[in-house]
Amino acid sequence: MNTERRAPLDRKRVADTALRLLNEVGLDGLSLRAIAKELEVKAPALYWHFKDKQALLDEMATEMYRRMVAGTSLDPGDTWQERLLKSNRGLRTALLGHRDGAKVFSGSRFTGVEHAEQMEDNLRLFTTAGFTLAQAVRAMTTTYLYTLGFVTEEQGVQPMPDERRAGYDVEERAGLMADFPLSARAGAEIFEDYDRHFEEGLALVIAGIEARYGIG
Repeated sequence: MNTERRAPLDRKRVADTALRLLNEVGLDGLSLRAIAKELEVKAPALYWHFKDKQALLDEMATEMYRRMVAGTSLDPGDTWQERLLKSNRGLRTALLGHRDGAKVFSGSRFTGVEHAEQMEDNLRLFTTAGFTLAQAVRAMTTTYLYTLGFVTEEQGVQPMPDERRAGYDVEERAGLMADFPLSARAGAEIFEDYDRHFEEGLALVIAGIEARYGIG
């Protein structure tokens, strides 16, 4: 008789298992049934905690956020530009840590209020720097959406750091588009060197915020 005691089936254990399984099967292959099998329980047991897959995705996104901010502290000496750089670099790293991480985050809502502490600190920093509350929200939201969209496209090409989907060979693409030389050469600017391109795009967004609101 197996007397090994397993951890109780709670929301965190389900979310942890779902995030681990996500790296193996991707978002399309992730189902409550597959998670239940991994946990060695019947699928209906999960419905005590999550009414549907979206509710689970909400908890997964929340757990990803918890892990992202765990052990980090905000530097009160940050400029608003530095805060945007740090927070969006951290977000990208967190999303890239999971297959389809950006898709999990997109459209999900946090299940708790843990994020409010960091949000409040960010808004305070921005409004102290001279932003109105509306401008602060727009600046933070715009950079967040940039990062989320960038990583969504990045993971469409490279689902995981060591993987690359078929059909995204830059040289092959250039050959197919030989009649469109500028578009052919642009492939390397779209589908390669994501680290550099992310940083350049984020800098462009921040420069746009500075120019729009006149706050340096």
